[in-house]
Amino acid sequence: MNAPSKDKAYFDNRATQEMAKHLHKTRRSTQETMAYACRILAMTEQEAGLAGQISVRSERPGAYWTLRFGLGFDEATPEDFIEVDGDLNTLSGDGMANPATRFHLWIYEARSDVNSIIHTHSPWASALAAASQPLVIAQMDMTPLHNDCALLTEWPGVPIADQEGVIISEALGSKRSIILAHHGYLTAGETCEEATYLSVYLERAARLQVRAQAAFGPLTPVDSELATEAHDYLLKTSIVNATFDYWSRQTHGVPPLQPKTS
Repeated sequence: MNAPSKDKAYFDNRATQEMAKHLHKTRRSTQETMAYACRILAMTEQEAGLAGQISVRSERPGAYWTLRFGLGFDEATPEDFIEVDGDLNTLSGDGMANPATRFHLWIYEARSDVNSIIHTHSPWASALAAASQPLVIAQMDMTPLHNDCALLTEWPGVPIADQEGVIISEALGSKRSIILAHHGYLTAGETCEEATYLSVYLERAARLQVRAQAAFGPLTPVDSELATEAHDYLLKTSIVNATFDYWSRQTHGVPPLQPKTS
C-alpha cells in the first residue's frame, strides 16, 4: 500500500460532508426531546430520586422549560414539562418547578450560547465530586470533555437561592460541564441533545476514571493536541444528534412515552 497522500483534515472534511448528507436529525417538539433526554438519563442509571434536573431555554425571554417537580426521569412524558419564569412561577402547564433549578437562571443569563442544562447526582460523577477530584482525560471517549469540564471545589449548599447560582455559573465559566464538589455534575449544551450527550459521556468518563485509578493508580492524560482534535470531532452536531437518536430508540425498553391516564 502506498504511503498516505492526504492529511487528516481532508478526511475530517469529507466525513463532515457525508454526515450532513446521511445523518438527519429527528424532528421532535421541545417537550418530546426533553422526555427522551430524561429517559436516556434514567436508562444510564443517572437518577437520584428527585434531585436531578433538566431545563431548556424558552423562546419567551427569561423563561425555561423543565420537568415538573415530583417526577423521576423514568416517568417523564412530553405532557410533564412546564414553562417557568425567573421567579419560578409556572407560565405553561401544570405543577411547580424543582426549587433547585433556580441556579439554571444564572447560567442562562451568563451564557447566551447555552440553551439546555442537565444536572444529576449520578453515581460515578458523584464519586469524583465526593473526593473533589477533577476529570482526567485519559481515553478517547472522554475527549468530548477535554478542557471543557470545570471543577467547583467548595459546596455552596442546596442551590435554592440566588448566591448558589452566582457561584456555580462563575465556576462553570465558558465550559460545557462542571463537577460540583460534594454534589454532582452539570452539563450545559447548545441544545438538549448536546447537554444529554455530554451528560452520558461525563458519567462514563467518571466511571472509567474511578475504576482505572483503583486498579492502576494515577492515569496518563491523552496528548492535549490530539484530545482537542477529538473533542471537536466528537462534538460535531451530526454525531451528537445521531447518538441522541440511537439512545432514544434504546429507551423503548422502558415504559413508552404516552400520556398518563387517571
